[in-house]
Amino acid sequence: MSSPAPSDRDASGKKKLEPINFKFCSECSNMLYPKEDEANRRLMFVCRTCSYSEVATSTCVYRNIIHSQAGETAGVTQDVTSDPTLPRETKKPCPVCDHKETVFFQSQQRSAETGMKLFYVCCNKECGNIFQ
Repeated sequence: MSSPAPSDRDASGKKKLEPINFKFCSECSNMLYPKEDEANRRLMFVCRTCSYSEVATSTCVYRNIIHSQAGETAGVTQDVTSDPTLPRETKKPCPVCDHKETVFFQSQQRSAETGMKLFYVCCNKECGNIFQ
């Protein structure tokens, strides 16, 4: 019995992203840059210092992955614990260090499907854990 052919999809069904690696010249060790070979209609990697070039094994030279949503706690720093305008809570201890004092604030995400979520930040200077 043979094993199935390797797939270009991951376990969730999404297409696997091929890795993009830096390439270096075997002659002078400088970085190789992508350049089109117009005569042969192929992608090459060429050295800008010497005349070395090689055919690219992959056509992907750059990938820009844009995350469409910011995290619910994006921008929260440990300085938030010293903000005098935030309410303080002493009945909700930190699950990491068990410190009793926390500050809390509402989720900053504004969308119809997001309900009101409260986030707590531990006031222990060494911890700073953010939890719900």
